[in-house]
Parts: sequence; C-alpha cells; structure tokens
Amino acid sequence: MEALHVVFGMGLPRGAPAPRGLRPRQRIRTRIGGSLLPDLERELLRKCQSGDSRFFEPIVRAYEPAGLRVALGMMGNPDDARDALQDAFVKTWQTLGRFDLKRRFGPWFFQILRNQCRDALRKRKARFRREALDERLEARPADPESGPERRRERKAARERIWKALEQLSEDHREILVLKEIEGFRYGEIAGILGIPEGTVASRLFHARRALAEVVRGTEAAQT
Repeated sequence: MEALHVVFGMGLPRGAPAPRGLRPRQRIRTRIGGSLLPDLERELLRKCQSGDSRFFEPIVRAYEPAGLRVALGMMGNPDDARDALQDAFVKTWQTLGRFDLKRRFGPWFFQILRNQCRDALRKRKARFRREALDERLEARPADPESGPERRRERKAARERIWKALEQLSEDHREILVLKEIEGFRYGEIAGILGIPEGTVASRLFHARRALAEVVRGTEAAQT
C-alpha cells in the first residue's frame, strides 16, 4: 500500500536494528492480529509512541491484509475499502499516543477501522456492491472437483446472498461480514464492535434469521 508509505514517510532503513532482545523473524499468525509476535508488536508500538514513524511500517504491513478484507466487506468495493483502511491507519497513528500497551492492539485497531468504514458509508450514502463479496469469496480455495455446473451454482448462490445482504440493516450486515465471510471468533467480534459476547451471539442470531427471511422472500417471489 504505497500511499500509506507516502503518508507516514516510511521505509525502515536497511539494517536498522530490531528492538533489543527480540527476533523479528519469529512470527505467528492470529485471526484478529497481524503476523507479529506480541512482544515484538508491543515494542514496535512503544517506539511509535515515542514519535518514530519508521516503526509503524511493520504494524501497517501486519494488519493490512485482514484490514483490507474487513473494509472490503463493509464498504463494498476495493477503492472505497482502501480509502477507509488508509484513513484508519492515519487515525491509528494520530491516536496511538493514548493507546494502553497493556491492551491488545488488534481489537483496538479494528474498532477504528470499523468506525472509519461506517463514517464513510454515512457520508457517501454508499451501498454494498457485488465486487467486494465476489472478491472475498473467490479468494477462498476452489473445490478441485467442481466443474462448470458447480461453479454456476455457486455463482447463483452468491448472487442471491448478495442481494439479500443489501437489504439488511447495517448492524446485521456488519456482523455477518465479520463472522461468516471474514471468520472472526465471537470474542474477537466483541472487541471490534465494542459489545459483550452475549450481544454478539444475539445480534448474529437475528442477522442470520433476517438473512434467511430475505432469501425465502426472494425465492417465493420468483416462484
């Protein structure tokens, strides 16, 4: 994401020393986080809080893939999603000084991203468009045994789901994207949305029911 590097004047110098006592090549992947070890991430954030923007680049790189997927699901097309993600990273940098390093960074960042997406949707009166869901679903591993007929069926199913999603409320659409498309866990969704896990379960239940009702109504209208 070259624009982010322009915004922050990034570009960690080659050979720049890693934070003391940490080995950057040791990485783990978590569903909600990036690809940085927690201790390394915390040290990078501490450096950022001291005003050194060079150390924000690894944070951006770690959270960009998942962040873009979430933004795509909420915004509806790649261009708007990238704009929202860049705005979220800018907002994150601007408010990073207030972040408590004892907390997990991932949920905090995704809260910011979610708010940026929702603000953008309100300002632009944007609606979901088909490209985002298609891009996300097509990125999943293909069934090696699927033939042309199976692919047509899947495409038709995506069309039905897409049209149904467009008719849902923002809250229902949002939680379905996070759970069913992006695959976040209940606790992670709770952190992103800033609601209790019990509320996540309840909202997801109602969102699924609303989606099913829309799909049934559409199918009934076609018969």
